[in-house]
Amino acid sequence: MSTQTRSLSLEPDNAKHLANLCGQFDRHLKQLEKRLEVSIRNKGNLFQISGPEKPTNSACDIINHLYREAQNGTEITPDLIHLFIQESGMDRIEEGKEELSSEIIKTPKAYVKPRGKNQKYYVDAVRKHDINFGVGPAGTGKTYLAVACAVEALMNDEVRRILLVRPAVEAGEKLGFLPGDLSQKIDPYLRPLYDALYEMLGFDTVEKLIERNVIEVAPLAYMRGRTLNNSFIILDESQNTTREQMKMFLTRIGFGSTAVITGDATQIDLPRGSSSGLLHVINVLKDVKGISFTHFISKDVVRHPLVQRVVEAYERFEDQQETNENKKTIKTAN
Repeated sequence: MSTQTRSLSLEPDNAKHLANLCGQFDRHLKQLEKRLEVSIRNKGNLFQISGPEKPTNSACDIINHLYREAQNGTEITPDLIHLFIQESGMDRIEEGKEELSSEIIKTPKAYVKPRGKNQKYYVDAVRKHDINFGVGPAGTGKTYLAVACAVEALMNDEVRRILLVRPAVEAGEKLGFLPGDLSQKIDPYLRPLYDALYEMLGFDTVEKLIERNVIEVAPLAYMRGRTLNNSFIILDESQNTTREQMKMFLTRIGFGSTAVITGDATQIDLPRGSSSGLLHVINVLKDVKGISFTHFISKDVVRHPLVQRVVEAYERFEDQQETNENKKTIKTAN
């Protein structure tokens, strides 16, 4: 594989911004070197990057982008670098400070920027369709982006309330042994939704909106018999719904409402013999106009790099198991 060397000069030269970019003991540059398999040398604001053509070009783009972030006052962290590295493998980072402003989700406490093609498509679909499905492995931003879109819609007066819903299915733990009534028992299962809301609105604001029923967090069983108008409804962990529950939920949606249904088909916790409402509804509604489906893959994972590798390892293992089972079936039939 041919290698190349590129020189880079970061302007204006600013020691504080350069220190933020490089990190303590150059740990940020070392992270880029390890992940992209390139060599980075710098003296002040002058950088020299060597390696295969594509990773070298990506490293230059990322360093330029990170320096602009540092100039804007952003703290450069390993997590931020990981996201930029991941994004560089899907879409070349564009030059200039104004990037995809139409795709940025604005909430009172944070601006949320979709990463990669699938996340951008997902956000665009949620803004355009009344019913949306986000299906894929953990860590791909399905729920977080849905909550961000819900908060944005509420702040823009596009909806009057937000409903965050999860099926009350035991994922290896027994609900009966938890203290309190059903609402209190299910509360820990809704924690990821609360955490996203607190990050985007602040703790006090979220608590006040919950008291006023502007934000409602509830188990799926509480949706039966209701019609939800002018609402933004998120059904999380939908792989743990039954066929009947999924149909019930979808028929609750009223005028002026948006629904986002998220789930991971590889993490079904339903009792043995029960089929997933998510898997069923994908086949039932796949050709229905006005409904969007976004299918995330392991490459879309935006958590620690090892999470992506874990997801890919499980996928390979399950594919091999399925292949072996098919071979056994064919052998038995013969």
